[in-house]
Order: sequence, then C-alpha cells, then structure tokens
Amino acid sequence: MSPADRQHRLGIILIVAAATAWSTAPFFTRLLHYDSWTILFWRGLFGGASIALYLVVTQGRRGARDLVAMNANGWLVATLSTIGMVSFIPALQLTSVANVAIIIAMQPFAAAGIAWLWLRERAAARTMWASLVAMAGIAVIVSGALSIGDIRGIALALLMVVSISAMTVVIRKHRETPVVAAASMSNLLGSLISIPFAQQISAAGQDDLATVALFGVCQVGLGLPLFSVGSRFLPSGQAMLIATLETPLMAFWVWLAFSEMPSLRALAGGALVMGAVIFDVAADNRARSATVVRNDASA
Repeated sequence: MSPADRQHRLGIILIVAAATAWSTAPFFTRLLHYDSWTILFWRGLFGGASIALYLVVTQGRRGARDLVAMNANGWLVATLSTIGMVSFIPALQLTSVANVAIIIAMQPFAAAGIAWLWLRERAAARTMWASLVAMAGIAVIVSGALSIGDIRGIALALLMVVSISAMTVVIRKHRETPVVAAASMSNLLGSLISIPFAQQISAAGQDDLATVALFGVCQVGLGLPLFSVGSRFLPSGQAMLIATLETPLMAFWVWLAFSEMPSLRALAGGALVMGAVIFDVAADNRARSATVVRNDASA
C-alpha cells in the first residue's frame, strides 16, 4: 500500500471516529436543562482544556507554542469552528434534532461547492451521487411541515453548516495549519463569547458539571481534533459525506440511553445514509486499487 493510500485510509478512520463523537451531542443536550449559552460556556471550557492538554502532552513545547503563537490560518480555522459551535446548541434547542440533522446532511454539498469556488477541486461523480442518496435518507427521517418557530433554529443550523464546511476547505488548502491548537482555541473562544449571555453559569451543580465535562471532552475534545486532522487526507466533499454518519448515530445513542426505538422511517433513512457512505468509500478504494495496478503494470 502506498503512503498516499495509507493516509487516505487513515483519513476515513478519523472522520468516522469524529462523526461518532459528534453524534453524542443530542444525548448530552437532553441531559442538561440550562440555557444554550450556559451549556456552551461549560462545554467549551472543558473541551478546550482537554484539547490543549492533549496538545501539550503529545507535542510538548511545540504544542504549547502553537497555542500561544497561532498563525493567521489557525485563527481563521478557530473562528469558523467557533461560529459552528455557538450555532449548533441553540439550533438543537430551537428546533428538532431531525431538522438540524437534515441541514447537517447538506454539508457535503456545501463543502464541495466551497472547494470548487476556491480550490477548483471537483468532487468525483460517485461522491455527488452518494451525497444525493444520503440527502434522500435524511429527507426520509425528517417528515412534516416546518413551523414558524423552527426558522431561527434552521437558520442557525445553516450557519453552522457553512462555517464548518468552509473550515474543512481551509484546512485542506493550508495543510500546515495547527488544526488541533485551532480546535482548542475555538472552544475557549466559544466560552468567552458565551459569558455575557449565559444566565445560569453559577447554577450548575456537581452532577451537571460532571455531565457537561463529559460533553466537552467526549463530543468536542475528541470530535474536532479527529475531524480536523482527518480532513487533511480526504477531498472536502468526501470528508463531509462520511461525517453524515453522525445523523443515524444520533438516533442510536438516544435509543441506547433512553430506550427510544427509532421509527421505521428513521431506520430506513439511516440505512440510506450509511449505505451511501459505504458505497462511496468502497468505490473510492476500488478506483485507487485499479490505479495502483495500472501504474505497476506500466512500470
């Protein structure tokens, strides 16, 4: 296996792991009964601290230097990530998880579009077809008309999608960006921004602090670094497509924790999403293997 193929496979593994971590957000949000800014403050504090600790432990002085002397590209990634984070929790609270999920499923289109406009990076036809199948799967999950009260939540979800998609393209464009340090700073920036608006920071009890600490460490502390590093090794559209595995996994965690069996509609839609991802990854691997065989034959 060539180094490029190993990097590509590693990218897939990291993005799948990131999607798994991100999928726990509705579970933790359901457990916490606070305003969104309070949740964002504590989650960002624990998430940012855990990422910073990981960076210092794994990279030593270099990691600490990345935190205190981050370059312009790092701050751009951190800013885009912060916008995405501070939009996500309020979106979950203002509208249904299903509505947010269908917006998240648009990320492959947004990332591919931004990558085409900026990098002239064209997504493979199979990736676009798989994206359409994944979108159809989310549409199956989400049914029913939207009410006026959902508009703000959907607008925030759209803002999140655009910011995270743009962040993905920036990371791919500037591979030297200290992405893990940027992920830490984005969490801490989110906490800082939340202070003037949070109404219940001091009301969080010991049990709730333990819950929000797990929220920050598991969902953010793991998810953002995994995705940031993994997206370096994949085309932007494919990275966002694999990340849509987050959607069916959301339903799985809720079922596991609260014994809520997903509806047949949710199961069917989740199967389409997962099937699209598996198809795209398998087709890409076959194409890469064929290319290697042709190169070896012509050598």
